[in-house]
Amino acid sequence: MLTKCNDGLMNRHAPEQDINEDDLQIHPPKQAAAGLKAVTVALERGYAQAGVARTVRSMLRVNQHDGFDCPGCAWPESITGRRSPAEFCENGAKAIAEESTTRTVGAEFWAKHSLADLEDKTEYWLGSQGRLSEPVVIRPGDTHYSPISWTDAFALIGEHINATTPDKCVFYTSGRTANETAFMYQLFARSLGTNNLPDCSNMCHESSGSALNPTIGIGKGTVSLEDIHHAELVLVVGQNPGTNHPRMLSALRDCKNNGGKIVAVNPLPEAGLLNFKDPQSLNGVIGGGTTIADEFLQIKVGGDLALFQALGHLLLEEEQRNPGTVVDHSFIEQQTEGFAAYKEARSVLDWAETERATGLTRAEITKAAEMMAASKATIICWALGLTQQPHSVDTLREIINLLLLQGNFGKRGAGACPVRGHSNVQGDRTMGIWEKPKESFLAALDKEFGFHMPRDHGYDSVETQHALEKGDVDVFVSMGGNFAAAGSDTAALEEGLKRAGLTVHISTKPNRAHVVHGETSLILPTLGRTDTDDKHPKGKQFLSVEDSMSVIHKTQGRLEPVSEHLLSEPVIVARMAQATLGDDHSVDWRSMAEDYDVIRDHISRVIPGFEDFNARVRTKNGFVLPNPPRDTRTFATDIGKGRFSVRPLEYLQAPPGHLILQTVRSHDQYNTTFYGLDDRYRGVSEGRRVILVHPDDLTELGFEDRDLVDVISTFAGTERRADKFRLIGYPTAKGCAAAYFPEANALVHRELVARESNTPGYKAMTVHFVKHVENGA
Repeated sequence: MLTKCNDGLMNRHAPEQDINEDDLQIHPPKQAAAGLKAVTVALERGYAQAGVARTVRSMLRVNQHDGFDCPGCAWPESITGRRSPAEFCENGAKAIAEESTTRTVGAEFWAKHSLADLEDKTEYWLGSQGRLSEPVVIRPGDTHYSPISWTDAFALIGEHINATTPDKCVFYTSGRTANETAFMYQLFARSLGTNNLPDCSNMCHESSGSALNPTIGIGKGTVSLEDIHHAELVLVVGQNPGTNHPRMLSALRDCKNNGGKIVAVNPLPEAGLLNFKDPQSLNGVIGGGTTIADEFLQIKVGGDLALFQALGHLLLEEEQRNPGTVVDHSFIEQQTEGFAAYKEARSVLDWAETERATGLTRAEITKAAEMMAASKATIICWALGLTQQPHSVDTLREIINLLLLQGNFGKRGAGACPVRGHSNVQGDRTMGIWEKPKESFLAALDKEFGFHMPRDHGYDSVETQHALEKGDVDVFVSMGGNFAAAGSDTAALEEGLKRAGLTVHISTKPNRAHVVHGETSLILPTLGRTDTDDKHPKGKQFLSVEDSMSVIHKTQGRLEPVSEHLLSEPVIVARMAQATLGDDHSVDWRSMAEDYDVIRDHISRVIPGFEDFNARVRTKNGFVLPNPPRDTRTFATDIGKGRFSVRPLEYLQAPPGHLILQTVRSHDQYNTTFYGLDDRYRGVSEGRRVILVHPDDLTELGFEDRDLVDVISTFAGTERRADKFRLIGYPTAKGCAAAYFPEANALVHRELVARESNTPGYKAMTVHFVKHVENGA
């Protein structure tokens, strides 16, 4: 059925049917990523959601100098070369289609669907309904959400916050939040007196920051996009760029064209690691594409620490055979500390245990070491495949050891590259979204706003889960995101959210967190990246974001919002603060909401690197934040040098009859949002409750391909269970398995976390299977 929208576009209603796992289809995995299929899928999704005209207008603006930043991943655009007219990937196009949709969710939807009805709906169904179009509330005893005015909504928030204590208020943040919003949001929380500022970074790259800050003095990557183009060797570890950061494939192709080599390290043979068919090039359309990985190391889940220790051992051996050819002694002597202890620790290696831990042969590891020894400019990239295990921080410090060993900092084509997922998760942390803020940041806030910020550390995401479960959270505010689906130990998390007195969700579309809400719950609809933000005394406003390479640039939507009742995120934060703190507070919230330049002026005086923010962000390519390892080959650690680390070998081991399970995204997914049901590179479609298992493991465990099973995880003597998953024979590493999140999040015990970072162990579950039996069978 067709409906006519406010700009004259014609569009279909949201789907009424939810996922039917009986419709599951399995095909052979693909051997190449992108190609013409990526183009056709992107256009189809855009037209279905937003119509032709709206889709074209948005696509021409995405990631352009005068447009908006893609609401998908944080991969950077070039600041030195020409940008493509189509500066986006397939999954970016899907994200834009989801946001620019003309489907709306208003009073009629909430009247039709009770909470009991929505309880069983999947993320796919909820997200497909469309954009939230007006604020709604549900109070104790209500069965449905119902409309509420903005004024009454903010008054309700102020009433609840003022009725409790700051330590019982939590302010969660999604990585989509822009810099200006994030700065206001953390200021609001700290104005109340709390550092309870968990964010999605706690659940993804917190391990990266925990490893990098003590070793190189900065929690961010140390490379530019151009560095990847000019690297002699790039290691892509624990990462699936074909689905999660598709534009990275273009950078890797350019590296290959410049003579560079790529080593891919991953438990799954992902299509994007094998071959890239660039739909914007002739070779990608009618040719064979570009082979990405010169070497593919199919490592066991959790075996990366063993691999990096072995590589260090082999590099030191080669240096001993050919002095001065591998190790950068001058750099080490002048800029690092701890090399002697590292050299001693890597002087011996148990090859039998290394092969057992990694699932790789000595010959495979030696070949990779030879490539590293020959390279004078190496970049190591990683993502969540390395950050979500108990020993993740130690693994990442071992990466830093390898980079320090060869002096791969502060020179072209070299450095550390944690690839962030969400579009501004790095910028949010820069703006102060962190439960453990540095004293220098708090002191700068004190000086700027004239009152004392709280110093006690707040809750991170996992600690928030514990606090919710204990009933220690009275008010939970979520700036974007979907905390209920993103967190681990799903059943306990959802019960905890229901214990909160008030949950506030600042969102663009319905999601699971809206269904498992507090005693009272508000859903506040906000503008998205693609929407124009022009309801201000000084006219249209713009925001800014930070990409994975520390570049700050503008983002300004141009599409007409689907509802007149949407407010921008800065306005929502300001009005929450005014309703709670009053207009006579020392922070002028109204001025910031009316003119975002005022926010940026505050930022420029608080955060180093943002001096003259308003002028610099208006330049064509924005500006790059300072980065000592990259800029000056120096390290702002407590010792003023780069730090070698020595930790014992550790890897994941499953007892007999068990496998190590990791969670992954499908190709039709971004974080907890499902764009569709086609994970086409892996050959899985129309269903999501699947477990990918090596055929040999299926045989050894007594199962067959397509068996329906219940999955049981074991941790610290306790079990978690997720029912009705289909086993799929798949060429993953032996001893390992993979399932989609958030469906498998229920299997992650909330105490299974990475040491130091407290990141949930989404890639560290010990599981076994039992055949599923229907009730009454």
